[in-house]
Amino acid sequence: MLSPGRAFVAECEARPFRAWPRHRRAGGLTHTLSRAQAKIKARDLRGKKKEELLKQLDDLKVELSQLRVAKVTGGAASKLSKIRVVRKSIARVLTVINQTQKENLRKFYKGKKYKPLDLRPKKTRAMRRRLNKHEENLKTKKQQRKERLYPMRKYAVKA
Repeated sequence: MLSPGRAFVAECEARPFRAWPRHRRAGGLTHTLSRAQAKIKARDLRGKKKEELLKQLDDLKVELSQLRVAKVTGGAASKLSKIRVVRKSIARVLTVINQTQKENLRKFYKGKKYKPLDLRPKKTRAMRRRLNKHEENLKTKKQQRKERLYPMRKYAVKA
């Protein structure tokens, strides 16, 4: 009769291509980087052109699909831990693409009368409907006349 722990290990070894269940894995081992694959940094991506970014995105997606195939067919542990890194790299590339796109749109619409809704300030619904500073300070002809005819009285204090 095997102990519960040893029975579990024997059961896992009997299954050839399944990885250890999440609750039995060592925390740090699943997220180790291989020496060849360095993590992509967003600051390095920002200087690149859109075509380069899209090409890199395609390469990463191809790599991810290959890693997923390796996972099913029983690849090495280093490949399994690489899946997470590649997924995060794809997310970084997409983030940089979207941010630069939005930045360019902001430049294009700067100073224009109408802007797309997603480029306008969010604020709250009530704040968006409020009069702007210029509209608040406008005065009617009647009010201007009244202020001209009856200015604010100034008093001098006798010492």
